[in-house]
Amino acid sequence: MRLHRNLTFAVIDSIRDIFNEGVYADKAVEKALKRDKRWGARDRKFVAETIYDIVRWNRLYAEIAEVKVPYDRDNIWRLFSVWCILRGIALPDWNQIGDVPERRIKGRFAELSKTRKFRESIPDWMDELCASELGEDVWTKEIAALNEQAKVILRTNTLNISREILQKKLRTENVITEIVPNHPDALVLPERANVFRTEAFHNGFFEVQDASSQLVAAYCDVKPGMKVVDTCAGAGGKTLHLSALMENKGQIIAMDIYESKLRKLKVRAKRNKAHNIELRVIDSTKPIKKLHGKADRVLIDAPCSGLGVIRRNPDSKWKLQPEFIDNIKKVQQDVLQQYSKMVKPGGKMVYATCSILPSENQNQVNTFLTSEAGKDFTFVKDKKVLAHKSGFDGFYMALLEKKEI
Repeated sequence: MRLHRNLTFAVIDSIRDIFNEGVYADKAVEKALKRDKRWGARDRKFVAETIYDIVRWNRLYAEIAEVKVPYDRDNIWRLFSVWCILRGIALPDWNQIGDVPERRIKGRFAELSKTRKFRESIPDWMDELCASELGEDVWTKEIAALNEQAKVILRTNTLNISREILQKKLRTENVITEIVPNHPDALVLPERANVFRTEAFHNGFFEVQDASSQLVAAYCDVKPGMKVVDTCAGAGGKTLHLSALMENKGQIIAMDIYESKLRKLKVRAKRNKAHNIELRVIDSTKPIKKLHGKADRVLIDAPCSGLGVIRRNPDSKWKLQPEFIDNIKKVQQDVLQQYSKMVKPGGKMVYATCSILPSENQNQVNTFLTSEAGKDFTFVKDKKVLAHKSGFDGFYMALLEKKEI
């Protein structure tokens, strides 16, 4: 493989933006890919995957290169040189690349790989917390799985098309997909492709959504004609799935504290031809109180640490802080306490997160059930999805039912 200057410089600049300026990795990649319209698919793939690789393995590479954040330009070139050596890529004779001790780099890699926090490139606190909650053996397997590149998974929008016909249509656009067992609407891409450019996407035939995430809407056990509240809807991936499961019948109230996210949902809903969705911003306690005791189903896709989706957001390993997790647990319980009041007697509620920590998942449900607000609910079932077992994102969902009066 031969390195090209303009592609490599795009990587170097992006690493600087991510680690020194706090830019999110996906935004940095998006910006990098706009640098040169002449780049082909192979060039774009090199830039995106190299940025994500260096972000994902940053602690390991930084230890080998003996550099620390914030990185100056020379530090980033040293990180890049380590990446090249460990992947067997010949280093060019450029001024930015000095003498690179290839044998020492490989020796340090072999030595550091014996220790999990270096091998899997994670902060000490994260390694300790997850090992204490999941157990050493499970965490060792889980973090290895979470460091793998995320697959591209599509969810068929069954309002407009069947999975089988979608597969055929995508094939005509040179996008090959495979069926995902036990996920009735899911398709996986064996090879990555820019699916957002396809006619099928613009026609609202699918959304990009991980297979584990696709389980959540189905867990709500919705039926056409119901009144359903999606309380932390965000940009609406699960809201749209609920609409499809309800066959566009009934009412879905999609709520969020961020109006900007709901605006994105509005655009997506139009493309999906999902007409039974109403948007409401949670700007006070009033929108919640108006719905007390009125919903057949309530989905709480709670804010969380996101530890189950690290493979999709590798920079979160470096941006996430232990204090955030402590604070988000308080938010999770508060959301459960307040939003559960919207469930009507005989109705059901799903609490879900994209975290793998029991303290954010089953412990929160147990705390709720023993509280004053939770005494009217009974636990029905829950599902813990781990990446090393499923091959997809880590997720948790619990189904609770409100007792009849």
